[in-house]
Amino acid sequence: MKIHLIANTLREDALEAARSTVSFLREHGVQTGTEGEIASLVGAPGLPQQELADCDLLISFGGDGTLIRGAHLASERGTPLLGVYFGRFGFVTQCQPSEIGAALSLFFDGQARVENRMMLQAQLIRSGVVVATLHSLNEAVLQRAATTRMLEFSVAIDGMTVTQYPADGVIVATPTGSTAYNLSAGGPIVDPQLQALVLSAITPHTLGARPLVLQPDSVIEMSVQTRGDAILSADGQSRLNILSGDQVRITRSNRVTRLVVIAENDFLSKLSEKLLWSHSLGDRE
Repeated sequence: MKIHLIANTLREDALEAARSTVSFLREHGVQTGTEGEIASLVGAPGLPQQELADCDLLISFGGDGTLIRGAHLASERGTPLLGVYFGRFGFVTQCQPSEIGAALSLFFDGQARVENRMMLQAQLIRSGVVVATLHSLNEAVLQRAATTRMLEFSVAIDGMTVTQYPADGVIVATPTGSTAYNLSAGGPIVDPQLQALVLSAITPHTLGARPLVLQPDSVIEMSVQTRGDAILSADGQSRLNILSGDQVRITRSNRVTRLVVIAENDFLSKLSEKLLWSHSLGDRE
């Protein structure tokens, strides 16, 4: 069996947990590997990035950002991903540091539960030709560059032009990503085990802009009247510059992220905890 690891290099506690996990895995006869930049820090062989997901399980030590990076590595091969939480918000990471041993024991015994989380595919179309394709677990975002004023975004769904937003941008999120950028933009929270596309405008300059929850096989096409620089990004990991006349087509991806799940009702308990729903008004003040 091979289990590989990635970690947030800025968190010593995450690196320490990775070191301990490498030792634990070796004691159980498991072959390990990690990113070259942290190989000497965690005591595992360094691997090229393209080989990190060539394993039976990929473990991420960090927050949701580290897990998202792991999802980009693992989803193409369908490798299961276990997210160990060392971060600030942690909606997607599934495992507390104290639970690593128990989680790995379940995995060794074939008893670990794995959830398939839908992903998005965003295609950049230029002069009728697809010139780039991005995949994302959380969201695809078409937005103005930081130095550009508000732009006009046109949105079509399944071939029908639905609306035009004067806005800073448009987010298309998965249910998993509904608690990420989409939540900050005022979009709805969606159970991550559902199959759906969530469409939300970013600071729209119109009262008519409302979030939409769409069926998962919808085709969303967007364009922008570029009176300035616009950018297409996927999970904040990849960024492409948009030219005048470009189109962006967003659909469900043929990839999925296979998350190893530790606790039942984990999503609901995280909502209650992180949004302070379980606290009285006096506790929040």
